Amino acid sequence: MITVYSIFLTLAVYIFTRKFGHRYSSPFTSPVFFSTFIIIILLVGSHISYHDYIPAKKIMTYLLGPATVALAVPIYKNRNLFAKYLVAACVGLLIGTFTTILSAIVIAKCFYLSKMLLLPLTIKSVTVPVATEIGKIIKANVSLIAAFVIITGMIGAMFGPKLLNLFKIDHPFARGLSIGTIAHGIGTAEAVKEGEIQGAVAGAAMGIAALLISFIIPYIIPFLI
Repeated sequence: MITVYSIFLTLAVYIFTRKFGHRYSSPFTSPVFFSTFIIIILLVGSHISYHDYIPAKKIMTYLLGPATVALAVPIYKNRNLFAKYLVAACVGLLIGTFTTILSAIVIAKCFYLSKMLLLPLTIKSVTVPVATEIGKIIKANVSLIAAFVIITGMIGAMFGPKLLNLFKIDHPFARGLSIGTIAHGIGTAEAVKEGEIQGAVAGAAMGIAALLISFIIPYIIPFLI
């Protein structure tokens, strides 16, 4: 019963925050952030622990698989666009990938963060399933990896589109590429709301960036740390 209640609660809150965010546009009314905040309050108020919520979470997480695969449809439909901007996309992905790694190291060094915090930060822009596997290779804390990845995705989804607007970056391909590279799946969900091209490019960028980082990180971490 708790599982069914938790699923319907999550769906209801997400639908509400989608409509609310559409009417009152703000980084803080972004559905991913706003719905998380509300769900935590409602679960605490309903005396439902995280342990009780896990079965519902597993069911909803399982459905992410088909949803992710479905991103292949718009990617295929826009394959000519990918071919047209192939060189620019490759350059953008490489720069974005290295920037996410180097920025994490610079931030960690500036604030004198320990190695335990530094390692998870370097893979903060990789989707959780891939990031946790990379974490095993570089011996990083899996719990911190998940936390940093989710926080990064939320920040990217909340502020990414606003920053792109601020710098007058309005090309659909460029917007999708930047959001997908930096903010992985959560950012891709936000890009999909902007349009089919943005969502398709963000989905492709998310996957390729994860692949690049999985190859790069194990080799450069020993030199950079």
